[in-house]
Parts: sequence; structure tokens; C-alpha cells
Amino acid sequence: MAVSMSDVARHAGVSQRTVSNVVNNYVHVSPATRARVQASLDALGYRPNTAARRLRTGRTGTVTLAVPTFRERYFADLAEAVVSAARERSTTVLVETTGGRHETELELLRGGGEILTDGLIMSAVSLGRTDQRSTHPVVLIGDREPGSAIDHVGIKNREAAQAAVSHLLETGRRRIVLLGAGHGPRRSYQLRRQGYQAALKKYGIAPLIVECDWTTAAAAEAVTALLTEKAVPDGIFAMNDSAALGALRALGRAGIDVPGQVSVVGFDDIVEAGLSTPSLSTVAPLLDDIASMALDLLAEQLDEDHVPQHRMAGYELRVRESTSR
Repeated sequence: MAVSMSDVARHAGVSQRTVSNVVNNYVHVSPATRARVQASLDALGYRPNTAARRLRTGRTGTVTLAVPTFRERYFADLAEAVVSAARERSTTVLVETTGGRHETELELLRGGGEILTDGLIMSAVSLGRTDQRSTHPVVLIGDREPGSAIDHVGIKNREAAQAAVSHLLETGRRRIVLLGAGHGPRRSYQLRRQGYQAALKKYGIAPLIVECDWTTAAAAEAVTALLTEKAVPDGIFAMNDSAALGALRALGRAGIDVPGQVSVVGFDDIVEAGLSTPSLSTVAPLLDDIASMALDLLAEQLDEDHVPQHRMAGYELRVRESTSR
């Protein structure tokens, strides 16, 4: 027979209402009482009746995650983090790809697309500050223009880029190329370039800018062209890991030692960054934190008094072989 809330209440010596508050994660329960109820939940093996809860609340127990593409590994890693965090909340995630198209992102923002879920988490690349959502709960992930009135979770792109380039400078690098200029999500590129320039400015060093798409093939081609001009840098800060891996490929083909002659650092910490030869130093956005913050904001939007918020997740600079001499 299934364990009921009343069974848990008797075991814990509290009211059934208190058990309900703990199960539904309401805040007005003291830590000591919450711990006692949770111990009883665990001891009795209580499992919530999610079907009954959804009928009572009118919610589906699902959310939609929209990303531009899965061709870029970062978005696959992001989706995995969101699915994992949602599972802990007994929530199912439906996944959509937008291709980065403005009309597709705007339709989802406004609650279209015939997707019947409790809310939308979207990594948008083309939405503008003036694009407005419907009453459907929405959280945007990524960089947004100042003044946006939609719930948003981002990372400190400028600060993270400055930390990555400062790491190169601290290891003695002085001819540091920014690889991937003029491409990628506009706001992300702007912030990462600002961080790159801020780090160089402290040392009085002029920027070295190389334009290319944020893909392995395009970056490899761009670095190969740079080397044929005999303009060999001693450091490369790539806009993302895919571009950084392309740089490693081009440098390896040219017989240039990494990190002996050139150090390379990327951004995103995709799985391949730790598997490349040499392994890639990179900025790692804390995806688990991003996923949890986004799901929390969706839940908070169900409250009538919710005010749109902008939350910033952390990052780590993960130093590996490509910058360690």
C-alpha cells in the first residue's frame, strides 16, 4: 500500500498540512521541522502523487527548453543540466530547436508553437530588448541587453573573458589574439571582447583581432591563414571551445608547440575540451547553477506578485595543458 501524507504526519509527529508544506517546498517551515519531516519521508519511502497534484493545480508538470541548435556542444550540455535539475523537481522537459531564427524565438516567447507546458526556458540569440512575452512563464538564458523586462539568467561573460586573458598574460603571453571576432551571439561577443580588451589594457598591449565563425573548421582555417602571414601569436583567446579546438588543430598541423610556443584558452568547457591533445584550458559556466536558477524563476512566476529578475550564475577558469608550461 502506498504511503500517504497522513502516515508521514503520524511518523513525524506533525500535522498533515506541515508535511504538505515540506513536500511542496514552501518556505514557511522551520529548518528543524523540515529535517524531521524529510527524515520520515525518507524512512517511509513516501512518493508524491504527481498526477493528483497536477489535476489539483492545473499544471502539466512539463517545461519547454528551446535552444538554437545541438550542433554546438554547449547547448547539449546545457540541456542535460536542465533535464537533470528538472528531474529533481519531478518535472519533465520538452526540447525545441529554433535555429536562432527571430521569428521562431518570438513565437515561443509569446506562447505560440502549440506547446502546452507550464513555462519556457529559452537560450535566445536573436531576440531584442523590445520583444515582449505573453503571460506564459518565460525565462531567457544567455546575454541580454540592459533594460529587458523578462526573467533572465546569464553568466558574467565580460568578467570571465577578462579572467581567461589575464591568465594568458600572467603566464608571460603578450601577443594574444582574439579568435572569433564579429560572430556568434551579438551580446555574448560584445561582452567577451570587452573582457579581452580590459585585460590587455592593464598591460598596455594592443588587441590582435581575427574574425571567423565560432566553429572548429572556420577557426582552423583562420589560424592557418594567420600563420601563413608569419604573424604567429604567443596566445589565443577563442570565443568558444569549438573555435579553440580549431586553433589547436591548425597549430598542430603547422608543427607549433602548444603551450610551448602558443597558449590557447577557450570558453564553455564542452566535453571535448578535456579530451583534446593537449587538453584545453577554458572558462566553464556553471551550468547546474544556470539550470536551477532558471527553473526557480519559472516557479516564482506562478506567484501573482512576481517581479522580473536578472540573475547571474558563476563560472570557473579550468586550467589544463594548453596553457600550462
